[in-house]
Amino acid sequence: MTFLEDRDLEDVPTIPEYYKGKTIFMTGGTGFMGKVLLEKLLYSCTDLDRIYLLMRPKKGVQPENRLAALYASPCYNRLRKDRPGAFESKVFFLAGDCSELGLGLSEEDRALIVNRTHIIFHVAASVRFDDPLKTSAKLNLQSTREMVELAKDVRNLECMVHVSTSYSNTNRDPIEEILYPPLADWRETLEICENFDDRTVNILTPKYLGEMPNTYVFTKQLAEHVVYEQKGKLPIVIIRPSVVISSYSEPMPGWIENFNGPVGLIVASGKGILRSLYASPDVTADYIPVDVAIRGFIAASWIRGTKKLEPFDDIPVYHCCASSLNQVSSHEILSIGKEIVASYPLDNMIWSIGGTITPSKWVYNFKVLLLHVLPAILIDTLLWIFGKKTMVVKVHRRIYSANCALEYYLTQQWTFTNKNFINLRSKIKEEDEAQFYYEIERIDRYDFYKNSCVGARRYLLKEKDEDLPKARAHYKRIMFLDKVVKFLFYGILLWWLIHNNFVRNLIDKVLY
Repeated sequence: MTFLEDRDLEDVPTIPEYYKGKTIFMTGGTGFMGKVLLEKLLYSCTDLDRIYLLMRPKKGVQPENRLAALYASPCYNRLRKDRPGAFESKVFFLAGDCSELGLGLSEEDRALIVNRTHIIFHVAASVRFDDPLKTSAKLNLQSTREMVELAKDVRNLECMVHVSTSYSNTNRDPIEEILYPPLADWRETLEICENFDDRTVNILTPKYLGEMPNTYVFTKQLAEHVVYEQKGKLPIVIIRPSVVISSYSEPMPGWIENFNGPVGLIVASGKGILRSLYASPDVTADYIPVDVAIRGFIAASWIRGTKKLEPFDDIPVYHCCASSLNQVSSHEILSIGKEIVASYPLDNMIWSIGGTITPSKWVYNFKVLLLHVLPAILIDTLLWIFGKKTMVVKVHRRIYSANCALEYYLTQQWTFTNKNFINLRSKIKEEDEAQFYYEIERIDRYDFYKNSCVGARRYLLKEKDEDLPKARAHYKRIMFLDKVVKFLFYGILLWWLIHNNFVRNLIDKVLY
C-alpha cells in the first residue's frame, strides 16, 4: 500500500465529483489505450470541463480531421448513444508532436495548458521493439522530459499520470512496484542521440541496452527516472500496464484495434495462416484487458489528485497487470482460440485452424520453411496465375518478424507483483464501484476470448456478423478438404513405404 491509500478517505469526493469541472491534457489520445481512456472519462465523468488532446498531422491529415476521424471510431458507439454531444462539446485538439522540443506546442496553446489544466495523462509512446535508439529515445524519453517541463509550469496541477510498462525491468525477477536503479544516465543518453550520427548511435546501442531486449523497454525504464526526479515536487503516479488486450466490458466487450497479444495468435490461427509459434508452451504472459487498465488509470489519478502535494511525498508505482490473479499460457490461448474459432470462424479461411507451440528454435525454423514459406509461395503463385493480388508471402514474413521480436517474452517467465494496484481498487468508494472498480480474478477466460474473437472479426477484420453462416459453411468445407488431403498424403506415404524395396528389406531383417 502506498501513502496515498494509507489515509482517511471518508471525506474525499467520489471519482465523478472529483472530475467535475476539471480540465485534462492528454497525449496518446488517438492510440488504443488513449481512445478507451477518453471514452471512459467522457462517459463516466461527464461533468468534467474539457479534455485537450495533443495531436499531430499524420500522413497529410490535419489534426482537426483526425479529431473527426477519432470520434467516428466504433469505440465511441456507446458515448454517441448515451451521451450525445459530450465529445463535440468537451474534446479539443492542440496541434503538437511528442517527438519535438516543447511538444511542438505554440506559445498560445502552451499558455492554455499552463493556466487551465488540472490533470495530465501522458500515454503517448512508441511501442515498436525494432525502433533505432534515436527514434525510441525521442518518442519515449525526450517526450517525457518535455512533458515534465510543461507540468512544472502548470499552475493548478493536481495529478500527472505517467504510463510506463510492466516490462521495463525484465532484467529482474520478480519485478516489484518500486523504482529500480537506472540502466543508464538518461541525460547522457539523450545527449548522445542528439549529437552523434545514426551509425555511431547504432554501434553504441548494444552497449547501452545491456541485458534489455530492445530500445522500447530501455527508453521506458529511463523515462521513469525522468519522472521520479520530481518526487515531492510534482503530484505524479507511475502506472506500468502489462500487455494490454481486448476490453472485458467497456466500451463494449471485445473492443480491439490491433493484433497485439493473444488476439493476433487467434486470428492468425483462425485464418489457417499460423502453423507454428516459437514459444515455451507453459510460459504465462501477463495480459490486462484495456478497460481494466483504464479504470486503474482513473482511480490512480483520483487517489493522487485528492491529496495535497507535500515535499516528502513519494511517487507511487502501480503494476497494472493480472499477476497471479488470472494467468494463461500460450498453449492455453491457442487451445481456447481453436475451440472458439470453430464456433465463430473467420471469413475466407485459407486452411484449417492451425498453430502449434514449438519450443525448439531449430524445429521452428524447419516448420516455418515447410509449413509457412513453401505453401505461401504456392498460394501466391496460383494468385499470380489467376491475376489476383499476391499477399501470403508478405503476411508470413510479418508473422515471422513478429515472432522474432516477441520470442524474448514468449520464452521467459516473470513474476509481477501488483499489491499496490489491488490495494488501490479497495479504496474506491462504494458508490463508484459499478463504474470504476476493476476485477481480474473473476474474468472467465473462455467468455473473454470468445468476445475477443468476435471483436476481432468486427473491428479488426471488418467482417460482418450476418456473414457468419457463410463463414461456417466455408469452415466445414475447409475442414473436410484438410481431412481429404491428410488422408491422401498419409495413404500415399504408407503405399510408398509398403512398396519400397529398401523399406521391405529393412523390415525383413528386423523381423527375421
